[in-house]
Amino acid sequence: MIPTSKPQQDLSTSAHDRVYRALRARIMYGELAPGAALTLRGIGKTYEVSMTPAREAVRRLVAEGALFLSNSGRVSTPELSSERLEELAALRALIEVELASRALPRAHMALIERLVSINNTVSEAVARRDAVAYIRANLEFHRTLYLRAQAPAMLAMTETVWLQLGPTMRSLYGRLRRTEPPTQHRLIIAALKAGDEPGLRLAVRSDVTQGLRLLAR
Repeated sequence: MIPTSKPQQDLSTSAHDRVYRALRARIMYGELAPGAALTLRGIGKTYEVSMTPAREAVRRLVAEGALFLSNSGRVSTPELSSERLEELAALRALIEVELASRALPRAHMALIERLVSINNTVSEAVARRDAVAYIRANLEFHRTLYLRAQAPAMLAMTETVWLQLGPTMRSLYGRLRRTEPPTQHRLIIAALKAGDEPGLRLAVRSDVTQGLRLLAR
């Protein structure tokens, strides 16, 4: 029997997917600062993989806008201009408001209780001044709501925006020196309980754009 290379290919695919997912999470949740440099060698060492899966993971993240590849070949997290921040804030306002609106008819008490619980986690992260935990819990709050919209293409677009914003959100957290959880989360929960679509749309729009517009000034 002639041996095939398929098992090796599967192993390589698995390694690159593992590195991709781990790096993607680190970027989305603000573990890396804007402009942070990455090397294939460093990625390979961190995740104990060869250069090939590290290179493939980077290629995917560059395509998603999560990493920037310069003409010289330097790989880094993006440093967003004011114009780019305004654009991404506008995208969040458009897509996330629509997702929330679509989720409202399916916002039963179990979902509302889950959002209250996640918001408590947000409050705990703020009290600890843990920026990464705050960003992670904040995005979990929004993702949990938007999953009820049953609009996977729109949610995928939203997560791509979150991914591009991850490092910048870390900078924003430091600038705001937040000591209290976002008040808009409570307004979102109240609007869901009341079935108040205009109130929900306004609360979501305010929540996803206020901080970013501070950075864009």
